[in-house]
Amino acid sequence: MDVRAKANAVSNRHLEAFLEMMSAERGAAKNTLAAYRNDLLDLTSHLFSNNTALIKAKRSDLEDWMVFLHSQGLAASTVARRLSAAKRFYRFCQSEGWVEQNPTRLINFPKQAKPLPKTLSEKQVNLLLETASKDKSPKGLRMLALLEILYASGLRVTELLSLPNNVGKRSERLILVTGKGGKERLVPLTPAAITAINNWREVRKSFLPKDQRRLRAEKFLFPSNSIAGHLSRERFFAMLKALAAKADLDPKGVSPHVLRHAFASHLLANGADLRVVQTLLGHTDISTTEIYTHILDERLKKLVQSAHPLAKRK
Repeated sequence: MDVRAKANAVSNRHLEAFLEMMSAERGAAKNTLAAYRNDLLDLTSHLFSNNTALIKAKRSDLEDWMVFLHSQGLAASTVARRLSAAKRFYRFCQSEGWVEQNPTRLINFPKQAKPLPKTLSEKQVNLLLETASKDKSPKGLRMLALLEILYASGLRVTELLSLPNNVGKRSERLILVTGKGGKERLVPLTPAAITAINNWREVRKSFLPKDQRRLRAEKFLFPSNSIAGHLSRERFFAMLKALAAKADLDPKGVSPHVLRHAFASHLLANGADLRVVQTLLGHTDISTTEIYTHILDERLKKLVQSAHPLAKRK
């Protein structure tokens, strides 16, 4: 048994209790829980290799872990994410009375630059949509529906792929989406998205499994033979990369998240309010949406240059 496996066995009870709380009380998604598990197992194995248990760690042990992570050449954002997981775990342990003090309380997050999100221009998005619309096969109709919904609403990829089958059935312009933490929000659908959904429905049945998984897949707009019952993230990523190549775009620069950024960027560039974009994206905190303020700055600069009386003077 390797170090990580031994550490997992030793700390399993406390770690599982934490993950159960995050799932039951905070409504954490499966991907979020998997990330917490992986980050905390990394900490556990590091402590175990230094003869320290997860529940017995002191501040100096956590600081050593930080130094170790940096020495591995990890990005500041990755180190910050792992520290965040540790902080949340030890706060939980303290509330349960398993530790007297939170060893991470006085440890600061590493400073990290906030890179601008990768995005696509309106011209590039239109090129993707035009390329997808040329494929009239069942797979092509599915791809166009996925793209139209994603660009119309800015959904997260998991929200998009797990949409229920009743979406757009009555040509609603707004749909109810359940996001992170089980929070619901209304997002818009464009007429083009509704049309694409209706066209997709005509061939959707051909993608339903023919075995016992059919019943589970029936409830999703984009059914699949996967365990989840709907199109998987990995499959959609691959489909999108292939479409980008077909449209003569760099596949490395195209992903569901990039299209989500394009949705937000293009809304702001065309006059939308930052608070509206925050609501549509499902961001709890406005600070998360503020990564797009560079677009607002550019828009304001153009407004002053075009509208201010003095701008016309030479």
